[in-house]
Amino acid sequence: MHIILEQYKTLVEFLGQALGSDYEVVLHDLSEGNNAIVAIVNGHISGRSMGAPLTALALRFLADKEYEQHDYKAGYRGVSCRNGNLRSSTMFIKDEAGQVIGMLCINFDPSRGIQAANDILTMCGMPPVSCTPQTEEEEAPQSTEIFVSNIPDVVRGAIEEVTGRAGMPSSRLTMEEKIRIVEALQQAGLFHLKGAVSEVAAQLGSSEATIYRYLSKLKN
Repeated sequence: MHIILEQYKTLVEFLGQALGSDYEVVLHDLSEGNNAIVAIVNGHISGRSMGAPLTALALRFLADKEYEQHDYKAGYRGVSCRNGNLRSSTMFIKDEAGQVIGMLCINFDPSRGIQAANDILTMCGMPPVSCTPQTEEEEAPQSTEIFVSNIPDVVRGAIEEVTGRAGMPSSRLTMEEKIRIVEALQQAGLFHLKGAVSEVAAQLGSSEATIYRYLSKLKN
């Protein structure tokens, strides 16, 4: 781990204590190619723990080199299978040369506040409020972050997004379709994840060598 990130591990603990149990604070280490969580507080919010991979949106941030234009992305929508809609923000941590080496992420779960507001509204005979937080970038599909706890889920979700179908058998995919899927996954930054090639190969019913060959073709 980069020495700069060691200082942020303490910050994760501090922010978790200061902000309270409705805020998940996460530190991703990007410095050694693992792109995994190395510190997390209140992981019950997204259901993740130490070692969980980057989300598809975080990978897109890297692929699009958002960190070269912005120091952070704040107030976009997150979706957790455990706690529904979240308000998410990410700060890019850079080294002295300006290279991104980590991400500090904060995910706010508004459900307790919304429930309290709805209890009061019910007492007053008023309709409940929506559980979906309003954010500046909510209407942009690419600005929704879906949290997963392992690489297979990341790959599966990305493949479903490309094919538009869930659970499609790999035997029904043509070579051209597989190449398009690999290209889309590459553009989304999926191959920044350690072990992504082997997982993509398994889910596409191909060998790792074949996936590397597809990637080589796409570079030409």
